[in-house]
Amino acid sequence: VDLVIKETDEVKHQTVFMGDFPWMTDQGTFIINGAERVVVSQLVRSPGVYYTAAEDPSTGRMLHAAKVIPNRGAWLEFETSNKDLLSVKVDRKRKIPVTTLLRAVGLETAEIEKIFAPADDNPEHPYVQLTLEKDPATDQDQALIEVYKKLRPGDPPTVDNAKALVTSLFFNFRRYDLGRVGRYKLNKALSDVARKLKFDLPAEESPNPRDSRVISRDDIVAIIGKLIELNNGRGEPDDIDHLGNRRIRANGELIQNQFRIGLLRMERVVKERMTITDSDQATPNTLINIRPVVAAMKEFFGGSQLSQFMDQTNPLAELTNKRRLSALGPGGLSRERAGFDVRDVHPSHYGRMCPIETPEGPNIGLIGSLATYGKINKHGFIETPYRKVRRYVGSKDKQADALGQILVEDLALTDGGKPIAKAGTIIDDKLWSQIKDAKLAQVMIRPIVTDEIVYLDASEEEKFHIAQANAALDADFRFAEAKVLVRWKDKFLEETVDVIDYMDVSPKQIVSVATAMIPFLEHDDANRALMGSNMMRQSVPLLQPESPVVGTGVEFRAALDSQGVLVSKAAGTVVSVTADHLTVERDAGDERDVYRLKKFLRSNQGTCINQRPVVDVGDRVVAGQVLADGSSTDGGEMALGQNILVAFLPWEGGNYEDAIVISERLVKDDLFTSIHIEKHEIEARDTKLGPEEITRDIPNVGEE
Repeated sequence: VDLVIKETDEVKHQTVFMGDFPWMTDQGTFIINGAERVVVSQLVRSPGVYYTAAEDPSTGRMLHAAKVIPNRGAWLEFETSNKDLLSVKVDRKRKIPVTTLLRAVGLETAEIEKIFAPADDNPEHPYVQLTLEKDPATDQDQALIEVYKKLRPGDPPTVDNAKALVTSLFFNFRRYDLGRVGRYKLNKALSDVARKLKFDLPAEESPNPRDSRVISRDDIVAIIGKLIELNNGRGEPDDIDHLGNRRIRANGELIQNQFRIGLLRMERVVKERMTITDSDQATPNTLINIRPVVAAMKEFFGGSQLSQFMDQTNPLAELTNKRRLSALGPGGLSRERAGFDVRDVHPSHYGRMCPIETPEGPNIGLIGSLATYGKINKHGFIETPYRKVRRYVGSKDKQADALGQILVEDLALTDGGKPIAKAGTIIDDKLWSQIKDAKLAQVMIRPIVTDEIVYLDASEEEKFHIAQANAALDADFRFAEAKVLVRWKDKFLEETVDVIDYMDVSPKQIVSVATAMIPFLEHDDANRALMGSNMMRQSVPLLQPESPVVGTGVEFRAALDSQGVLVSKAAGTVVSVTADHLTVERDAGDERDVYRLKKFLRSNQGTCINQRPVVDVGDRVVAGQVLADGSSTDGGEMALGQNILVAFLPWEGGNYEDAIVISERLVKDDLFTSIHIEKHEIEARDTKLGPEEITRDIPNVGEE
């Protein structure tokens, strides 16, 4: 840290210790006070602008409102009254006409009228004109004073104070930040209106992010412009529960936000000490107190709602805990305030968030699980993969992609020219060279499903028609039927194949890992599947795990990704196997890898973690091969129960309602026996009669 003393231009340089911070393990957990904890990802409303509509009770008209939510800073809320007046609330304070705010940021009356003319074109509802008439201010100074009066009702208003307040509220990066995501969402929502009103919005990726991440005058104009457009019946309001409007705060971002809070508290201490300490005595170490930063981190990891004691009952519980998405926590929702809409399954959850796995009880719908193939993009939105369906080839495509494709319509090289190939013709080298020479951009072909995988977020997906993963394909990967079932926005439609853009990658893409492990899920009632998904996480590791006879194919991957099994780092030969370690000699070079096995460790839940080798000396192994089974795995597959014969029949009332009758063999053969390890402490005190002794012999009781 450099401390610059301005009077003498002296620079004092010191290294400052900033405290200890938890380091994430390879398993994605944190070790806090000796126990493994998981920081759960949070699902929050994305920064940006949101438009809503409400019916006016007196006239029955739809009146629209807009809300600008920044990453941090004051909220702006725009409203339309039934008298066609547009008003704005800054940080939930009193209403101000929008024209007052526009004047305060430097627009003249004539400019305001001219800018909004293309949008405000309804003679029955002249929003801008009526708002200007009701505006108490006529120039910038008056407007600034009006804004100041509403925001600071007690203070004497002056133009300078008002200007400083408006600047610091919206145009100062320290006080107001849309965030990268906020700027991206704002530009996406307002680009059409900005084009119509003929001006540009700040660039998303500017050389100085501080300029693009505060709100600009053009942004405010575009927001009001879109509000007028919606009131005039052009465009649709936003759906707040759509996953395109909700983003994931992963653990890095949550920790970063906490760190910022700690640094801001530290800054206050530094400023305080600067006023007291003499400049000759001041050094970075005397001014900086790291306690607030360390305390903020400790508070987050130890006490936050999102930092959870890891569920280690079995490997599936561990995996699910790390893939959990919670709408609760600081900056999120609270159980009491969350209504039905937030908890409900939304069409945009498809392939992103599991519609089945969620807790029963007060948290239902507020805590979800990431879908099997879902991943999070750089802006924090969940994406899901689709296979691209090719419907056109053009001169810019590769020859390999075009050869063998079938034309859908007659092909002419020029508009109105003579066709050179009929519909149904297969593109060969000769035809392809003619297409290339004529520089044809789009030649329609019979849709073919490619191996190209494209990840789409919920907003992008809205534009496309997507076929089901189990739509019938022929040997050449073309659709076997003329009409298939497709998803488009929130509808399921039967469409002809020539509108399809993408295809699902797998039927299990809509559900989470735990739900994907239920065989014949499609025959189950959703409520029971929900219970099954949650109960699999509660199964305790058995003495002799047995992999399922009826599985779904996810068991191997789930065991591998939960990191409960031991896998080989490189190809080689097993040279030694004991109960507590394995040695593999690599094929490349004389290097040997020694793998230590976990033996009888206690998990967070008191279950027993124990690894058993599954390879023998002399076995050849490849990289990524399972070397040792963990708890609840068998042969590298998840094994949460036993394969037993179940009979559905009455047995003298012994299995009335939810009771079951079990065979004596299950008990004798320890089929459902599990080991639990608990830690109990006992003190041995020094007493007047001498020290206490810890022994297993009970006093005055004989051996027998």
